[in-house]
Amino acid sequence: MHIYRTDSTNKDFQNLVKHLDATLASHNGDNHDFFDQFNKTDTIKNCIVVYIDEVPAACGAFKSLSENAVEIKRMYTHPEFRKRGLASAVVAELEKWAKELGFEKAVLETSQELKNAISVYQKNGFQRIPNYGQYIGVDQSVCYEKVL
Repeated sequence: MHIYRTDSTNKDFQNLVKHLDATLASHNGDNHDFFDQFNKTDTIKNCIVVYIDEVPAACGAFKSLSENAVEIKRMYTHPEFRKRGLASAVVAELEKWAKELGFEKAVLETSQELKNAISVYQKNGFQRIPNYGQYIGVDQSVCYEKVL
């Protein structure tokens, strides 16, 4: 496994995000446009791509949410690479990078139906919090936070 720090212009990151977006479009159904507006990758400076034998297998990113907090975004593991701990490796590297940049906490939003994603976040020390920002009042969303 090789973990590579990059930005959203990276072609492997963009390709993995295309797979993520297709998965989420199917999952979110009629609500996809609402969620999609918050998931643009045009200017994300802090992205991770995990390679297995030089094949892009997983990705994730964060963007600044406030002076001391980042929001973890665009987490995805290609189906043929799941159940290998790659998502946890991405989360750990994103946390490490955010901490290096002086951030004190990380937050994220996911769907309450994505049980595997929730399991990864909980296993990595994220605690459920009230929905924040644009997710307030969105029943499908659950939000998590971790002090770095």
